[in-house]
Amino acid sequence: MHSGFACLRNEHGMNIGVRVAVTNRSPGLLADIARIERLWSEGVDRYGGPFLAGPEFSAVDAFFAPVVYRFRSYGVVVADTTADYMDAMLGHPAMREWELAALDEDFRDPAHEAELAQIGTVTDDLRVAAT
Repeated sequence: MHSGFACLRNEHGMNIGVRVAVTNRSPGLLADIARIERLWSEGVDRYGGPFLAGPEFSAVDAFFAPVVYRFRSYGVVVADTTADYMDAMLGHPAMREWELAALDEDFRDPAHEAELAQIGTVTDDLRVAAT
């Protein structure tokens, strides 16, 4: 994620606690999404899932954890195989722990919050109220 999928990183910033109805996705973003879906499908198909390298959560899943949250936060619609992968990821205890900690965080970055408004409409904010 650190050097790839630039459009995803730029257009769908990391924010576990919101749900956004996206107004428009650029061609570059759509290409990133399609590439990620191909990678996820290939891993699940090759190794039998539910995770990318087989039955156990591994480093490759940790690499894609922020992407799973981005897809969910911004309502990216995926095929059944990748939806099943996302469900397995979101149900993993480490992911749940990360999510609960994120939802409990009350810090808000004004620039990041403004980006959300540019991307679309926040339809749900599950984070604790900012202080």
